[in-house]
Parts: sequence; C-alpha cells; structure tokens
Amino acid sequence: QMRAMLMASRELDNLRILLPMITSVDEVDTALRLLARARQELAEDGIEVASPKVGVMIEVPATLYQLSALAERVDFFSVGSNDLTQYLLAVDRNNARVASLYDACHPAVLNALARLAEESQRLGVPASVCGELAGDPSGALLLMGMGFDALSMNAPSLPRVRAAIRRVSIEDARSLVAETLSLPTTAVVRAHLRQRMTDWQIGHLLPPQD
Repeated sequence: QMRAMLMASRELDNLRILLPMITSVDEVDTALRLLARARQELAEDGIEVASPKVGVMIEVPATLYQLSALAERVDFFSVGSNDLTQYLLAVDRNNARVASLYDACHPAVLNALARLAEESQRLGVPASVCGELAGDPSGALLLMGMGFDALSMNAPSLPRVRAAIRRVSIEDARSLVAETLSLPTTAVVRAHLRQRMTDWQIGHLLPPQD
C-alpha cells in the first residue's frame, strides 16, 4: 500500500498520508519506517519519489498526552472529533441505550479540544478538525475561536457553517470560547451557544430543538 501510494504521487509530489487510530508514538515510528523502506525499494528500482507529508489522527485520548513527541515525527494533526468524543466520554454513539450521553459539546470534550489547539500552535503543527462538531455552525465557531483554521464536514453542512463564520468575527468567536469553557454541563453549554447565535441573528442556522 505504501508503494502504491508513492507511485501514484510520482511527479506530482502531492501525497499526504494520515495515520488513523494512533495510540502511541511506537505506532508512528513503525509507519515511518515502512514508508522509508517503501521509498528505498522504489529507489532501488530507479524510481525516485519525494517523501510525503505525514499526519496523525487525534481521536484516541492517549494522543492528547503525547503531542510533543508526535510533533517531532509528523507534519500535521487531524482531530477526529466524533471518535475523540466517544472515547473521552466512554459512550458508544451507535448504542441506542447510551447514545443520548454522546455530545461533542460536553465540557470535557471542549476543554480537551481547546488545549489541543493551544498545544498544536505552541508546537507549530497545523491541526484541522473533522466530524459532526465541525459541521455544526455553533461548533464551528467554537473551533475557529480555539484556533483551528481548517474544518472538514459533509457537503450539506457547508452553507450553514460558512454563513456563521462570515457573520461572526474572530474576536467574538474567541470570546465565545472563553465564555463556554467555564460552563459546567452540556445542557448549559448548548443553551448558551443557542443564545449567542440568536444574539448574532444567526440562530436560524441551528437545527431545531427536540
């Protein structure tokens, strides 16, 4: 697979490899060794391929405590907010009996994301976010205020998120983060976000309440 990806990028040099479900630095080191070996094998066949940028998915809570070591090895981080939320809260979002406990606006999740953004900036490693939180207009504003500058979402969410980002300044988004991180419960966080969106006259971008 490594050889195939490298071959596909030959003369384009646009390959970026994202390593999913990373739990330890050892796993990254193993992947990087495999990548180096694949490049060497191709070079021995007379095929020179540039070394691609490599990133890791931040979706297992263990990676939150290994960012410095990971930053020494990879070029970028991509936060998988769905899985990170699930594992931080120990909730299977596909299990109907406990799915109601799953919410990316849980204070613990938001504080983890804020610290991750701060640490990524300190380490000089670009960090993006994908998942349901990025596709929620209020969630996207929080992520923008935290310092994430790249969000990935499904296509139907894009117009609402884009409209929210265009209407709210980065200063207001940062204030929203500061206000929200001090709140104690998910319900209070959700209510506060809805109120602030209403204050900014973009409450219509949010999905209707149950």
